Amino acid sequence: MNGAGRNRQGKPKQQKGQQQGERRGGPGSRSAGDPKQQRGRGVPGQGQSGRAGRGGAEQGRAGVSAGGRAQPRSAGGRGAPGSSRPVSGRGGAPDPRRTNAGGVGPGATGRSGPGRGERRETRSALPGGIAEPLLKLGRRKAEWMELRLPGELAGAPLQQIMKFTPLAPKLVAKLAQTHGIMLQGSSLRLALFPRETRDFPPDWMELNVLYEDDFTLVVNKPSGYEVHPSERGQRGTLAHGVAAYYEMSGQDVRIRHIHRIDKETTGPVLYAKNEFTHYQYDKAMREKSIERIYLALAEGRLPQERGTINLPIGQDRHHSTRRRVSETGDAAVTHYEVAERFEGYTLVRLRLETGRTHQIRVHLAAIGHPLAGDGLYGGKRTVISRQALHGERLIWPHPWTGEPLSVLAPLPADFEAALAKLRTEL
Repeated sequence: MNGAGRNRQGKPKQQKGQQQGERRGGPGSRSAGDPKQQRGRGVPGQGQSGRAGRGGAEQGRAGVSAGGRAQPRSAGGRGAPGSSRPVSGRGGAPDPRRTNAGGVGPGATGRSGPGRGERRETRSALPGGIAEPLLKLGRRKAEWMELRLPGELAGAPLQQIMKFTPLAPKLVAKLAQTHGIMLQGSSLRLALFPRETRDFPPDWMELNVLYEDDFTLVVNKPSGYEVHPSERGQRGTLAHGVAAYYEMSGQDVRIRHIHRIDKETTGPVLYAKNEFTHYQYDKAMREKSIERIYLALAEGRLPQERGTINLPIGQDRHHSTRRRVSETGDAAVTHYEVAERFEGYTLVRLRLETGRTHQIRVHLAAIGHPLAGDGLYGGKRTVISRQALHGERLIWPHPWTGEPLSVLAPLPADFEAALAKLRTEL
């Protein structure tokens, strides 16, 4: 399995993996972490319930049941590009990935291949001083990923070869100690997909899987579910539903959510399927190369078509679950752009530059336009019975290649109904 999901927004660019160099190695087998260089060592651990070459799930697949039969997956092949579409009929609202001239608002992403710049800077040179890009994504075989080395690296020392992978030195050392790196001639095997014990008991629920490959799972969270337990012994969270999905689809992996959204908020939640991916996504979050774009129905008429709210957010000392704008709080920046106007309401598209708890809810309330239905921050439940906030798009870099991936989450029924009602009143 090449790890490329079925809803890629385009075919990944082919990197030039072979350059002319001065060294070409011959055959010979080495097992990292073993002082004796064993020859011809086989590939252990053919576990994962025969999951060799597991494919990705289709984007926008509605109603995937965690307790139902797993969808068949092709052996290493890519599916057709994703068919999800952006939310339409929003008064000419721009595509959130388009860069605005002013650099303000959710369209100002302006990134080309998140995370790739850093990797280019840290590439090593092959013998003869020839720069080499990252090794191409390999094929999955059970718990292993197998990569074919270019001629210039065949026979090179393992330490040099690993510089051409995105693996952090700490993870390389761990794999070496556990015999998780196998090098034989021009073939490199990495044990990136070990069988793990799921760390949440399974609770059946219907899941809308927006994207899936060997590294990543993206689930469209419905309203009313927490991403993970907030108190000891709590059940029925999205984490328990994902555990059930993994169990029913024969995947022995831990539950690793990368970010959270509020209980009543809907939209995509990103999960890492292994330790390598978890490290890469944590790094991407710190470097702000994972984008979350939201749609929100705010009360009142926002005077500007686009703008930025830059107000620090801290804990409300008088309410344990509330947040408030505070000079001593953490920096928080929200960019917004008007998508559609109604009588007494404004539909806005927002991009978070930071990820503070309740950030959108606090910021909109602070400028006098609380979310419709958000009783905690002053919103009225006239057109919708919960806060009208939906994660519309998630953009993230592929953990190995750095290629930008993207999913769109359709609006839930109650949000659509609220907008339809407001449109009839115009």
